[in-house]
Amino acid sequence: MTATNTNFFQPVDAAEVPRFAGHSTFMRLPAVPSAAGLDIALIGIPWDGGTTNRAGARHGPREVRNYSSLMRRAHHVSGIEPFSVANVADIGDVSVNPIDLLDGLQRIQAGIAAVVKEGAIPLSVGGDHLTTLPVLRAIATTGPIGLIHFDAHSDTNDQYFGNNPYTHGTPFRRAVEEGLLDPKRIVQIGIRGSVYDPGEHDWAKNQGIRIIYMEEFVRRGAHDVMEEARAIVGDAATYVTFDIDSIDPSMAPGTGTPEIGGFSTREAQELVRLLQGVRIVGADVVEVAPPFDIGGITAIAGATILFELLCVIAAQVAATR
Repeated sequence: MTATNTNFFQPVDAAEVPRFAGHSTFMRLPAVPSAAGLDIALIGIPWDGGTTNRAGARHGPREVRNYSSLMRRAHHVSGIEPFSVANVADIGDVSVNPIDLLDGLQRIQAGIAAVVKEGAIPLSVGGDHLTTLPVLRAIATTGPIGLIHFDAHSDTNDQYFGNNPYTHGTPFRRAVEEGLLDPKRIVQIGIRGSVYDPGEHDWAKNQGIRIIYMEEFVRRGAHDVMEEARAIVGDAATYVTFDIDSIDPSMAPGTGTPEIGGFSTREAQELVRLLQGVRIVGADVVEVAPPFDIGGITAIAGATILFELLCVIAAQVAATR
């Protein structure tokens, strides 16, 4: 896909300014104060107030920004040049509160609502997976939307540590209960690992959520699975959420709840590329936790998946402009 508008924001060229120099922004794009005039707003959510064990995803946006300097201008398979067909910039981080969970959720919702108000598509980097709930609150204001969810965990549990309803293991249960998501238009891909009890996923299945466990994905392959996923969400508004722990911890160890037996990074890229044709109204990459990373490989994976999502969404923007 070739250039259509030379007035769009452009990344710093690594052939002119080395990657270790200059300001650290998503994809080396300009940092701008708001989403005004943008088609896609890259935004950080440095908050992990919903983490139940290994905290650290609050540092994810900063490290993903750092390693996103490795991304170049064009996708080597699709040929998409996202910065030439859509106006994209880094609008910074939403306001967060690391010591007040409910206030933190409200602040995230307000930050994303400001992006939506400007007509831009929010593409965010968390933060733990609870950050997706306030994002959905900001986006799904006129009715429930669909969800394509890549993860090791269903995140449809009810309560933790007594009657606490908000953790990174509960966001999609809350989102269904709040009418933000249509459960019959939700597909979760890559789910695996031990569970708290044999019926842990019964609530999700009873709502109509389609859970594709990792074992089924291995049998069927990416193309077959994503054909079903696209059919489930149809042509209506859909959110895409990518938990980095869907990737095997041998390739992405820096995350809060690692589960062996996950996607390879190559499989993850293929899955995201097969989102072409989905009407994406927002997307995120979550649960990159730099304190547990090794040599930055999780941050690299997160930055690369972010670029893959950007390419798919930019092509959508160009097609509907």
